[in-house]
Amino acid sequence: MRRAGRVVAEMLETCEQAARPGMTTHDLDVLARQVLERRGARSNFLNYHGFPGVICTSPNDVIVHGIPGSYRLKEGDILSVDCGAIIEGYHADAARTFPIGEVDEEAKRLMQATRESLEAGIKWVRDGSRVSDIGHAVQTVAEGAGYSVVREYVGHGIGTALHEEPKVPNYGQPGRGIKLKVGHVLAVEPMVNLGGPETAMYDDGWTVVTADGSLSAHFEHTIAVTDDGPEVLTVLD
Repeated sequence: MRRAGRVVAEMLETCEQAARPGMTTHDLDVLARQVLERRGARSNFLNYHGFPGVICTSPNDVIVHGIPGSYRLKEGDILSVDCGAIIEGYHADAARTFPIGEVDEEAKRLMQATRESLEAGIKWVRDGSRVSDIGHAVQTVAEGAGYSVVREYVGHGIGTALHEEPKVPNYGQPGRGIKLKVGHVLAVEPMVNLGGPETAMYDDGWTVVTADGSLSAHFEHTIAVTDDGPEVLTVLD
């Protein structure tokens, strides 16, 4: 899973470094496919329930599951990219939101708060914590910054399948749910909206947007519970 995590981190880094005004989201999907091929990994997104890409590309008010295609990035957009990889049957999954060119202060604050909410949640991915401790930490940071947390879509366990138990909500009271132990691996993924938490879906059956049209940011890591605390797997060496 560490190896798969490094591939995912490289996919995200490649997309962020390449993304600029004028590129399409399909262009980024092509670059991510090249990383998978170069590293001898398989995509866990491609053909998942029919999904056509190896990454999800979610600009501006798109929360998650945006399909790569003809959308052309423009100055001032924010773009969430979510991707995964499989190495020898083991999965990793991560996401990040980044600016396209120069973005306004409101967008910068939203991305920063979402990143900080993930960092707060990661601290609770440790032996003896309850699953809800993670979500409570995420919610506290995100709502404390004045934003809302998406309820309908949550994090998850991950291992020999992309989505495993337990579900990992980004909200809730602490001290509930299963107790974590060494060896558990979770994908923690705050989705934080500038406006309200309500969502809507496009007719394509995939693309989830904010109901009020406000911006949304999404950050995710795959994290293992170890004897030494949380280990983030979806990072480069």
